[in-house]
Amino acid sequence: MSGPVRHLYVHLPFCGHRCGYCDFVTVTGRADQHGAYVDALVRELELERSHLAARLETVFLGGGTPTLTEPAALARLLGALPTADEVTVEANPETIVPKVARVLRDAGVTRVSLGAQSFRPHLLDVLERHARPDAVRRAYYLLRGAGFDNISLDLLYGIPGQSDADLASDLDDALALAPDHLSCYELEAKPGTRFTHAHGAELGRQGEAMEGYFAAVVEALVGAGYRWYETSNFCRPGREARHNLAYWLGRDYLGLGIGAVSTVAGRRWRTTPRLSAYLRALAAGHRPDRDVEVLDRDTRLRERLMLGLRLDEPLPLADLDGALDPDALTRLERLGLLVRDGGGLALTERGRFLGGAVTAELMA
Repeated sequence: MSGPVRHLYVHLPFCGHRCGYCDFVTVTGRADQHGAYVDALVRELELERSHLAARLETVFLGGGTPTLTEPAALARLLGALPTADEVTVEANPETIVPKVARVLRDAGVTRVSLGAQSFRPHLLDVLERHARPDAVRRAYYLLRGAGFDNISLDLLYGIPGQSDADLASDLDDALALAPDHLSCYELEAKPGTRFTHAHGAELGRQGEAMEGYFAAVVEALVGAGYRWYETSNFCRPGREARHNLAYWLGRDYLGLGIGAVSTVAGRRWRTTPRLSAYLRALAAGHRPDRDVEVLDRDTRLRERLMLGLRLDEPLPLADLDGALDPDALTRLERLGLLVRDGGGLALTERGRFLGGAVTAELMA
């Protein structure tokens, strides 16, 4: 019997280089293990298939750099995955060559998320990104030429050494490509990493500029006709990232691969981040080690509030029974930071710029 989960995440951890600011589960090198890892993913899928609905809405391959995976292994994985209405693959620009574009297209991938991060060479150097601006453009046009009509670009702001003019130029360069979707994220450098050691003072200065950067991003992209549908995400009509929307709307999802997270039927589990342990367990036909958390009602309500208010559509008040502080709700409404709209709750534009601070005050 098929389960109710309609959203699948697959983690491909392999990277050519680990960028200093990255805190995702990644593995550098290990090209000889790409095939074994795909074998393990397919075995894990079979062990967990009962959680999945007969027809999926979304599949998302993230990483790492999924398109660094050896092409034959990547094609084999894509062929083994369930069909879905939206199939997204993350890609670094330097990995998009004609053979990889064909593999993605032939396997039914419908959407590619391209990690540009910046078009300024000096900022790419700071981020330790290997792809130069022309590589981003080449990858983008190669994907368009292969028939992809849904391409997203990722940009970062708050990069050490970045100026207002740098950000404006990055936005101009991104818009010149006319992508279907743009994700613009504030750079978050985790304390204690080599990146914070190298750029600590400058990261502090950038932190003070984040509010202005955020406003500039929204003004430029909304002014260019993109819908600001989520705090950090902008799209052409009908080009929302449906997989990520499932997270923000509190839907259940299944995650496969090292470090992957699943939320299913009131439980959340995170798979071991250790590649060798993962491969060993699945080669023996066993589920890999996991940390499991039972999500109580209070946790689910708080997450529904935090994630749902990131969107531009009202969050149904019926979903929030017991999660809201009624006095805070009245006060924030009076301050013009949120509105009640037809049985729903939404942040105003001013409230969206304050974001998490408003949401935190709302919580009972």
